[in-house]
Amino acid sequence: MSAVILDAAAHPDAITVHGLTEDALGPWLAGADPAVAAFASLSEFKARAGQLVVVPSSEGKLGQVLFGLGKGGDAMTFRQLPTRLPAGVYRLAQMPQGLDPEQVAIAFALGTYRFDRYKATKASKTVSLAVEGLDIAEVLSVAQACALTRDMINTPANDMGPLQLETIAREIAEQHGAQITVIVGEGLLEANYPAVHAVGRAAVPERAPRMIEISWGKADHPLIALVGKGVVFDTGGLDIKPSAGMRQMKKDMGGAAHVLGLARMIMTAGLPVRLSVLIPVVENAISGDAMRPGDILDSRKGLTIEVGNTDAEGRLVLADALTRAEELEPVLTIDMATLTGAARMALGPQLPPYYTDDETLAGQIEAAMTQVSDPLWRMPLWKGYVDALDSDLADIKNDPDAWAQAGSVTAALFLQRFAPAGAWVHFDIFAWNPRGRPGFTTGGEAQAIRTLYRVIRDRFA
Repeated sequence: MSAVILDAAAHPDAITVHGLTEDALGPWLAGADPAVAAFASLSEFKARAGQLVVVPSSEGKLGQVLFGLGKGGDAMTFRQLPTRLPAGVYRLAQMPQGLDPEQVAIAFALGTYRFDRYKATKASKTVSLAVEGLDIAEVLSVAQACALTRDMINTPANDMGPLQLETIAREIAEQHGAQITVIVGEGLLEANYPAVHAVGRAAVPERAPRMIEISWGKADHPLIALVGKGVVFDTGGLDIKPSAGMRQMKKDMGGAAHVLGLARMIMTAGLPVRLSVLIPVVENAISGDAMRPGDILDSRKGLTIEVGNTDAEGRLVLADALTRAEELEPVLTIDMATLTGAARMALGPQLPPYYTDDETLAGQIEAAMTQVSDPLWRMPLWKGYVDALDSDLADIKNDPDAWAQAGSVTAALFLQRFAPAGAWVHFDIFAWNPRGRPGFTTGGEAQAIRTLYRVIRDRFA
């Protein structure tokens, strides 16, 4: 399926869609054509969220569409429309009260996403939405960046290894005039990324670990560091995962995919910021050279790390990347990672937790997530669990003591030891829809980056 966001002025004959809340339904029916009102009644249209009724014309063709938005109305409900409508060009009769036209258009575009790279038969239906008074390029930029993120996550590890991830990073950098450096294999030791090297060294040479750094923007603009976990496949290492736990580990580079998508949004919009995009890329493989439980690793920060569990590898590579961010002295650091199963146990797949001690930043995130309907939940950096990371032999260990239990919290506390001073936020994302539904296909999902784009757009405009 594909979709186009069109200029409404050029499509006056587009099929009309009435987006209606439950409160607006009664007044609308009272003023509607009696035949349409009667058809809505016979169809038991109550404007419940996602309820859709196709009203035929007098010629028996598609005349207009009634689409329910529930009690309050949520722009993201419009993600459902593209999969449920016949091919054609549509327009909203009126913008539902309280909804942002930009977010409605973005939701519609997001709902058209399909990953059919490996299908012999490609989806061919085209559903378009004609809108008025919008920056269409902005809408498409956000939607396309989210699609890129999802494509990367959905692509299996045999086609999304370290080199392929690097290639995408290079393409984005080249497209936007950014600088990119990549340090590979044994060069990581010379450049002082020992933890990244330790996690990725067991992979075959053509899938060697690497550190990617993209630099973009004017020197006099404030610097934002975007750090993304790029574990292209996670076996768990010598602490090997069971098969069920390993099945979707192609998505363990979801943090990298997200920061590349976010960076693409920012660069396309030309926001007045500088970016440093820092992506440690590894495969957590198993071989004779794999790191072992009990190993003590060096880190870029100079802290030694005891490896209690080789399946807690994401925080190890992020430690080196966050230390690199600290050296750049950013005004804001954002890290994103598919880091812990504990986050899913606490909040499920649809509600990613985030961690920050910066109250101003937290307030901006809360405001932005509401504006763009991108659900998140703030979790505490509870200092009572810091002691669970103490090691008898090293400065810190990567698996907390069992008494702490709160695995997502302790992972965030581990990262905080390496994060730059100042505004820092960590997102423990899932990056996956385990249940397909209209507008949300099973597979890779972009989480939090629409919120973060709004935060950065508003904070630094």
